[in-house]
Amino acid sequence: MEFDVPLFSRGFVRRRAISLATSLSVMATSFALAQDPKHGSEARRTTGADEQQFLFEIDLAMSNMNRSMLTTPTDDIDRDFVNVMVPHHQGAIDMARAEIKYGRNDALRQLAKRMVSEQEEEISSLSHALPAVVSLAPSTGAEIASHAPK
Repeated sequence: MEFDVPLFSRGFVRRRAISLATSLSVMATSFALAQDPKHGSEARRTTGADEQQFLFEIDLAMSNMNRSMLTTPTDDIDRDFVNVMVPHHQGAIDMARAEIKYGRNDALRQLAKRMVSEQEEEISSLSHALPAVVSLAPSTGAEIASHAPK
């Protein structure tokens, strides 16, 4: 008897497709705004190179975040939550660091610094909320030796 079991649920795939579409839309918008010399030229106080680098770092942060959030379900809802939220918070840290590096508004840069600190605390809390996954059968002698009582 053969069973046709999908690797991912339809809802999981739909959510990931929406996430990817959103990321692509933001990247396309960022690119279009960066290419338009008329957009915000009166208020722009950064160099074109700074703006390009900022947009690149934001796009990279979002891409890394979205890719990292595409985890294989573990059949443990709590672990899956942590596996998705840690890269989400790391993405916020990476974007805030781009603002700190390239931004010109002191109030926003201070907010971004607070965001980095708060997001790092969230990651730490998430990382310590679940017990570590312990392998019951270490695969190498070195792993067995590292777990042996001393």
